[in-house]
Amino acid sequence: MVDIVEAKFVTSAPTVAAAPESDEQNEVVFMARSNVGKSSLLNALTNYKGLAKVSSTPGKTKLINYFDVTFMDRDNSNKLMAKFVDLPGFGYAKVSKSQKHDWEKNLTDYIATREQIKVFIHLIDCRHPHLDIDTQVSEFLFSNAQENQYILQIFTKIDKLNQKEQSALRREFPNALMVSSAKKRGTKKIIQVIYDLLQEEEGAHED
Repeated sequence: MVDIVEAKFVTSAPTVAAAPESDEQNEVVFMARSNVGKSSLLNALTNYKGLAKVSSTPGKTKLINYFDVTFMDRDNSNKLMAKFVDLPGFGYAKVSKSQKHDWEKNLTDYIATREQIKVFIHLIDCRHPHLDIDTQVSEFLFSNAQENQYILQIFTKIDKLNQKEQSALRREFPNALMVSSAKKRGTKKIIQVIYDLLQEEEGAHED
């Protein structure tokens, strides 16, 4: 069994150019439209309630936030260091068009050029699986991800669906993971999957 045993905030960056320097490809990027539960999931995965700030104002976070995270395999005590990267939420932000354009350019630049990224995690509200904005983000990821990067789709707030609705969603998206941060359902599996992907050798690509 794999757990996250330590997590701490490192820094915030307004642009790709200001992102911390690193020779390792060990970044796990969390991205979602606003109010999908990204901060809540980060807190649930790390078991650190105040790690990522949960904003009551959708789209408020404008910076790329970095967290140092330590995984431990309880079976052999092996540790693995990684960085969780919290990207600003896309959509719904109550800002000027020029400011919104700057944010979107920062995000697309980051996704397309940040070679330290190993795993892209695209979070989607399970109650709204077919929004145009999520489809566009998914298409952008698959168009821009490198051969040695992985894309993981996770549906949040799964506790809001009944069993029949959950089953239908799993059939439609068989490769996606399901999570409820509030109920702590699915978090252990996500931690294990991220850990496994971080250890994968270069050359494979997750579709």
